[in-house]
Amino acid sequence: MATEQELSDFLKSVERRAFKRSVYHVRDEEAALDIVQDSMMKLAQHYGDKPPEELPMLFQRILSNCTLDWFRRQKTRRALFSNLGDFESAGDDGDFDLLENFVSPTDSRETESAEDTTRRAQIFHEIEEQIAALPGRQREAFLMRYWEEMDVAETAAAMGCSEGSVKTHCSRAVHALSKALKAKGISL
Repeated sequence: MATEQELSDFLKSVERRAFKRSVYHVRDEEAALDIVQDSMMKLAQHYGDKPPEELPMLFQRILSNCTLDWFRRQKTRRALFSNLGDFESAGDDGDFDLLENFVSPTDSRETESAEDTTRRAQIFHEIEEQIAALPGRQREAFLMRYWEEMDVAETAAAMGCSEGSVKTHCSRAVHALSKALKAKGISL
């Protein structure tokens, strides 16, 4: 049985990676935050009494299910409200202000030149775009295996598929990413 401290430590350890994974899936930071919070709440409410070694697998499965639920809700909303422009407030002038939406990096590197920082940010942005462009199952398998550092069996259990499927999805994702990045002149 996990203690409150073990559960809290676990949630703290997976918070950022879960958020990043959710952003890759839904491409909306606010929705990703909601999904991660819902997943954490469900884990704490329904599975907080499980042994600590079971928490990672349970959390990954809950996170996947919450993400799928979000997509289902979006599909329903799109069917009901085809023109979301009707719901914009009268004060919205449609102007986009970069300074209001700019998120500064939390990891500033003082020894790095501005050129290196910019190049690194551009490459990271390209990688994120290519990961986001992967088909859903490939992206999910890739993120679990290489971002979450889960083994094949854990990933298969979390995705609800066979280990062979996980290997296939990961292989296809790696090849697609490699090809797309090479086409953009990025070699890692």
